[in-house]
Amino acid sequence: MKSSPLARKAAAFGASATVLAGMVAALVASPAQAATPAAAPAAGKAALAAAATATKAPKVSISTPKASTGDYEGSCPVNVTVSSRIKVTVDGKTTLAYRWLHGDGSKGKIKTVKLKGHGAKYVKVSEKLKFEENVKGWEAVQVLGPRKAVSKKGYFSVSCQKPIVIEEEQGPEVSARVWASPSRYVGTCATSSDKVDFTGVIRVSDPAWVRYRWVLNGRVVDYGKTKVYDTKRVGFGISPRESQSGYAQLEILGPGRESSNRAYYKVLCEDEAPATRVSATNLVTATNNDGCKVGAHATVSSTGRARVEYTWWVNGKAVDSGYEYFSAGGSRTVSLDDRVLSGDATKGGKITLTVSGAGSHDSITQSYAACQAPKPTVSVSAVSQTGQRNDMCADKRGPGVDFKATLTSTGPTTVKYYWLVNGQKDGGDLTREVNGSTDVTWGVGGTHSATETKGNIELVVVSPNSVSSGNAAFSAVCPKPAATS
Repeated sequence: MKSSPLARKAAAFGASATVLAGMVAALVASPAQAATPAAAPAAGKAALAAAATATKAPKVSISTPKASTGDYEGSCPVNVTVSSRIKVTVDGKTTLAYRWLHGDGSKGKIKTVKLKGHGAKYVKVSEKLKFEENVKGWEAVQVLGPRKAVSKKGYFSVSCQKPIVIEEEQGPEVSARVWASPSRYVGTCATSSDKVDFTGVIRVSDPAWVRYRWVLNGRVVDYGKTKVYDTKRVGFGISPRESQSGYAQLEILGPGRESSNRAYYKVLCEDEAPATRVSATNLVTATNNDGCKVGAHATVSSTGRARVEYTWWVNGKAVDSGYEYFSAGGSRTVSLDDRVLSGDATKGGKITLTVSGAGSHDSITQSYAACQAPKPTVSVSAVSQTGQRNDMCADKRGPGVDFKATLTSTGPTTVKYYWLVNGQKDGGDLTREVNGSTDVTWGVGGTHSATETKGNIELVVVSPNSVSSGNAAFSAVCPKPAATS
């Protein structure tokens, strides 16, 4: 196959016998891999035989390579990508080694891919070729390990063709120029007579039919077609009912594409009715402490027909928008649904409503209050007896008894509480800082008889809310003295 690009590719991708032998020897070093016997030295062949005896090589299959362009016809140079897919049945770890075989007899560099796992593994391989002239050829994939295999040949062709240049027939030269008359109008606008006329002159180098259109302030307002022998005037006029300014332009649609200069104009209507005004009033904000949210509502008004657009802002950030259409003057109520506050916004801030329409705008701002988190509440567990002290039994004061209860709060707070023993406050008021759950303890002793302490005990919380543990009965008896001989 004659192909100078493929010949150059052979020089770039060809591998020497020494390099190939080294790659094959490396593949044989793994028990799960096989080398190419023709390229391996004697020692490599011995290793290959031993490996084949010890471990069965994985199965390998290769799809027929396909070219991205198939049979290509067109301008050159052209890039052609040839792709194939190699299937390897893996049981553990192995290394896939392959290279591309070219139709001109050259071979590509050996490439390797490490595989692991169990079952079929698919490896997509591709080769990029560039051709600058006609060529017919093929590409194939040669697998060197873990098992030797060669794909079928994938054929392709490239037919380079010079681009066809179609010369357009040269048409007549066309140009245009426009002006406004008058360019500035001051007076009544109540009548329908034209206030501003626009005149354009179309000039051609040879007689031709000319298609054109008028553009007013970027919007197409008129189309036309006329036969022009040398020059010809075309035009249109406007009758504004309100003050305005802008420009007109004449665009040539054919032959060719040309645009005239812009003719600027200005109209001032002395009898113009008062402009429609829009406004925002009666802004009311509301802070919802349940979930720390804020909402608002306000009144949007217009003195005439208008589409009034509005935007809600919370602390300088736009959070919602909409519009109200007024066919005549009137007022509407617009609302901002509750928005969850976070960070510094929970400490209070400002809500703003901006409105715009009919060439006017307005805004109103109102502060909103900080959201107040609900006050923490406290609950108390039942009192339990945790121990007995007998140190007072020797001097006939009776045993001591220790108690425990758990205070649990919904948030950080100071808890004020006291203990009741047999209906009497024992020890006075106490305080404890609580955030979550905290155990509190108390001890009673020597209050009844020389050998027994009994009764009931209760823990009473005074603030931040009133709650009690309820009475818990207790009884403790001094141990009897040990008998003496």
